[in-house]
Amino acid sequence: MLHPRIQEVTERVIERSKATRQAYIARINHAKKQTRVRSGLGCGNIAHVIAACSSDDKARLKADEQPNLAIINSYNDMLSAHVPYKDYPDLIKSIATKYDATAQVAGGVPAMCDGVTQGRDGMELSLFSRDVIAMSTAISLSHDVFDGVFCLGVCDKIVPGLLIGALSFGHLPVYFMPAGPMQSGIPNKEKARIRQKFAQGLVSREELLEAESASYHSAGTCTFYGTANSNQMLMEIMGLHLPGSSFINPYTELRDGLTGNAVETMLKQLIQSKDANCLADVVTEKTIINGLVGLLSTGGSTNHAIHLVAIAKAAGVELTWKDMSDLSEVVPLLTRIYPNGSADVNHFQAAGGMGFLMRELVSAGFLHNDVKTIVGEGLEAYTQEPRLDTDHNLIMSSATGPSKVKWIPCPENSLDEDVLRPVNNPFSKQGGLQLLTGNLGKAVIKVSAVAVEHQVVTAPAKVFASQSALQEAYSRGELNQDFIAVLKEQGPKAKGMPELHKLTPVMATLQDEGYKVAIVTDGRMSGASGKVPAAIHLAPEAVEGGIIAKIHEGDLITLDAPAGILKVHVSDEELEKRELQLSEASLTFGTGRELFTGFRNIVSSADLGASAFGIE
Repeated sequence: MLHPRIQEVTERVIERSKATRQAYIARINHAKKQTRVRSGLGCGNIAHVIAACSSDDKARLKADEQPNLAIINSYNDMLSAHVPYKDYPDLIKSIATKYDATAQVAGGVPAMCDGVTQGRDGMELSLFSRDVIAMSTAISLSHDVFDGVFCLGVCDKIVPGLLIGALSFGHLPVYFMPAGPMQSGIPNKEKARIRQKFAQGLVSREELLEAESASYHSAGTCTFYGTANSNQMLMEIMGLHLPGSSFINPYTELRDGLTGNAVETMLKQLIQSKDANCLADVVTEKTIINGLVGLLSTGGSTNHAIHLVAIAKAAGVELTWKDMSDLSEVVPLLTRIYPNGSADVNHFQAAGGMGFLMRELVSAGFLHNDVKTIVGEGLEAYTQEPRLDTDHNLIMSSATGPSKVKWIPCPENSLDEDVLRPVNNPFSKQGGLQLLTGNLGKAVIKVSAVAVEHQVVTAPAKVFASQSALQEAYSRGELNQDFIAVLKEQGPKAKGMPELHKLTPVMATLQDEGYKVAIVTDGRMSGASGKVPAAIHLAPEAVEGGIIAKIHEGDLITLDAPAGILKVHVSDEELEKRELQLSEASLTFGTGRELFTGFRNIVSSADLGASAFGIE
């Protein structure tokens, strides 16, 4: 039976979303009733579609009898997570040909890496890139000549952007195809240790680079449980990946087999069974709740407190941080993956992976099982894991296509309870994210990686307007005390809400030295952050009149994660008298920032998804 809290929150989301969801479904139903796309094209239009195709594909597209599949690709060869996608289009096309169907790269979307732009001006474009990707996805599909869609994306803003854009074409079946994580390198705990040593001036830049390169060392996603791998969890638990496909390493026989199986599955649904579930039928209120439960039960990235709200809105669903917080009170934390532990996602996969996690959550009533997925009805298929089929009669050679895949039940028990646990023995009885409220507004904190003794901090404020200002104060020896770092003017309207990951080594070092420290900001922290208590995504932000802009140096602040409290110990009367303390307007040009002035002017607050466009 469904857990009462899951039922309660779902029902209120459905009720709250009644008008917006009905309007979205009405648009999708209208699109479904339209004439099959290619049959409505004039001769000049279709000539453009087929001009560069092979003669065989030209004949197939002219005949207009079999599906034409769109590929939306985030491939680039600078960023490790996207490198494997170079080979996907050719594989997809080769399998489509076997079914007398066609596939075309409909468009590419940008894929930037926050790991490269941390602490640099380019980070101010990071969050906005999600909405650029959404619009790029819509442009790619606007030619209206496709019967199904494959979204090739992995990292931070790419997956949410692809999904938001694809939801405007929710009448089509849409599959997400993961690329997989790189194999394990230097342990993440060792990497973090060396980062802190560098912040203290105890190791050289050369030693730091050697450690970083030993961690990020090959094609595939980074192996820590940040936003990229939280994306993969999310797509699987929402039924948009093939079961068990999220964390299979690139360039392996199983990875290629899963990619091939995804293409075959969609084509069989479109051609043979005629039962392909469209994206709008897969992404519902219940699916969104399942995604939120997955995020909480794994201690996933705080960035999804923003992204899930925006994704839900694109599907006509109104989700709030209160929904997240209420679910977090009852959803157990079942994983310890860095930064919430020492293991990486490869260890999680080996311990039982998504199949074990989803079986535990379903059996305990934390997931809606009455949902549609890309492979059918319900989540039973997602409690299994993929294996290469050992029947040599079924395995195809590399010359004819990828190896065949079969699914088997996931392990009955976790193979490593230091990484993955059953519901009856969780790491915590509560989820990994918490809503904070008080006279400063509302914020989010990731508690899954914060030791219990650090989850309540009351200390005087030290106010900064940039990461570099805090780092400089540390270098001058001014931060050897208990304090709460207040970083204002980092919100969506001010700076595009950059991640403030450069704070982590400094603040973690001070915490390790015994000082009571915390962070309060209207900006973001990296999906890999978490050791230091951080109230992030504070809304309203400073430039919108948020109280964070009225905090003075030395004001006492309380961050109480267990109680969900964030407040400055200043009377309402005093706060009313104070003027907003805003620095001079920061630079809004250079590194392309001038192109995003319009985004900064219209972007919504973090609790509404920090989106630069409204979807009604």
